[in-house]
Amino acid sequence: MKPTRLLGLHAKPGTYLHWVLAALPFAFMICAYLLLSHRMLAENPNAKLLPSVSKMAESTARLATQPDPRTGDYPFWSDTKASLKRLAVGVISAAIVGLLLGVNMAMFPGLSSVARAFITFLSIIPPLAILPVLFIVFGVDEMAKVVLIFIGSVFVITRDIYLATAALPKEQVTKALSLGASQLGVVYRVILPQVMPRLFNTARLTLGTAWLFLIAAEAIASTEGLGYRIYLMRRYMAMDVILPYVCWITLIGYTMDLGLRIWVGWRYPWYTK
Repeated sequence: MKPTRLLGLHAKPGTYLHWVLAALPFAFMICAYLLLSHRMLAENPNAKLLPSVSKMAESTARLATQPDPRTGDYPFWSDTKASLKRLAVGVISAAIVGLLLGVNMAMFPGLSSVARAFITFLSIIPPLAILPVLFIVFGVDEMAKVVLIFIGSVFVITRDIYLATAALPKEQVTKALSLGASQLGVVYRVILPQVMPRLFNTARLTLGTAWLFLIAAEAIASTEGLGYRIYLMRRYMAMDVILPYVCWITLIGYTMDLGLRIWVGWRYPWYTK
């Protein structure tokens, strides 16, 4: 039987139909917002809950093109720069440490015996629960926010890399040792290159939680950043600023996710296949 294009386990939507189906939820969400916003503003032109698109565009343009009289910075871009810097430092640090810990724990049983249970224990601690401790120890500056992102990401990456490394065929280790490779040579020249694409995928999946920790830290103690601006505008119910900032965060996160997927597919085609 010829498979259907839309329904069923063996459906095969064509390229055009695929993009149409992908666009449907976005179109539905946008239309629903525009309809609800129009009705609410028709009843009360001063309503702030669902601002019009023109109002949001006006507020975003003001923050992006008019400098702050106190600092001289453009709030929209300075907030973006501050948040991306914290996110990048925290996630990259967690990726490097998680990669080294995960690979070495999987390859050296002695290290696994020492660290595996302890890392599992630490991974259970909710990072947001120790945020006050981080502020006390590291202060309310950049370090506490970066450490929160690091703690929230490093253990997830470590455990995933550990499982990926442990699943590799042990015959590779035996063959490499038989051909004269050293133990460190096996780990870093045979095993490590094979788990690198898994590292990028794991880091990609931890970006969502990293954004959560970043926004929470910026909301509590910060003078700039996307999370800081959202919680500052919350006091004034400025939804015309909050909603564009939320959409901007989502767009940045989606771009990061797409960029990492493209990088893995280009740099490690054997892994994606």
